[in-house]
Amino acid sequence: MPGPSPTPAHTRDSVHARRLTAQLLAGAPARDPLAVAERLLAIQGQDPRGARLAVRARSRDVSSADVDRALTDERSLLITWLNRGTLHLIRSEDYSLLHLLTTPQLRTSSSTRLAQEGLDARATERALAVIERTLGADGPRTRRDLAARLQQAGIRTEGQALIQLMFRAGLDGIAIRGPMIGRQHAYVLVRDWLPPQPRLDRDRALAELARRYLAGHGPADARDLARWAGISLRDARAGLEAIATELRIRPDGLAELAGGRAAPAPPPRLLGAFEPLLLGWSSREPVLGEHASRVVLGGVFRGFALAGGRAVAIWRLHDERVELEPFTALEPSVTAALADDAHAVRRFLGLA
Repeated sequence: MPGPSPTPAHTRDSVHARRLTAQLLAGAPARDPLAVAERLLAIQGQDPRGARLAVRARSRDVSSADVDRALTDERSLLITWLNRGTLHLIRSEDYSLLHLLTTPQLRTSSSTRLAQEGLDARATERALAVIERTLGADGPRTRRDLAARLQQAGIRTEGQALIQLMFRAGLDGIAIRGPMIGRQHAYVLVRDWLPPQPRLDRDRALAELARRYLAGHGPADARDLARWAGISLRDARAGLEAIATELRIRPDGLAELAGGRAAPAPPPRLLGAFEPLLLGWSSREPVLGEHASRVVLGGVFRGFALAGGRAVAIWRLHDERVELEPFTALEPSVTAALADDAHAVRRFLGLA
């Protein structure tokens, strides 16, 4: 598919409005955490609070405890390393699809990182066997528990060794992050926690990935999909071409599922760290504009306030209170709406 050509401002605004709607930030909210994960397909999850706040911003009458319940009791959500080698919150039933398509290309870099931590192929194989044996006999187990077992077996866990071993266990389909134990996210064996995983045809899986990506991120193009999923541009194009009859190709070259409409701009809202709205496309300019350096610091994505569909401030929790730093003076109505949403954030997190 061709890349996007330069587009006039009104068309860019239309693209942004449609993306806000696809992301469940405009229009009707989702009914529960599972519905949010279904729409977005994968929510970046290395910041546990940020992933939960992404669910909050897209749903109504949901709490952080509801996300924990879906992870622990219902087993309908999980977290593991997928797209771009980053932890993501997903529906359990989407595990096979994403694991098949987004993890094989990460194994070479994984072996390199393990070797840098002093773990050659033999040591890595021994470590993975210990992890699998421990989780099979005594799972679920926290990372600290697994570190102790690995140390008892004489396997290095210092530095980044432990996290690289858990990363490899995720890539190899051995372990995922399943239930919460207190405030710790515990690891479980895939085969124990999830039902038997179906064998997927890769070409059909690419088509499904493209379809699901556009449902939560369209309009977009193959470059956007490749960047978001961490797959090759060739695979991204193949996935989109496989569903060509389901698509509308816009004059700017972007694709979207046929039949979608943009909802009005959402009310002012606080969005969390590693917010999906900043991670789904090649450019973050429509959201951040000239304020990108205030929100994105190196590889860290700070929480920000959205008003009129654009970032207008950064925010943080300090002593369980929301502190807002506007980029410029805000309209009184926006300030009031964000103050109300700050109370909603605290309720969601169980702080109020």
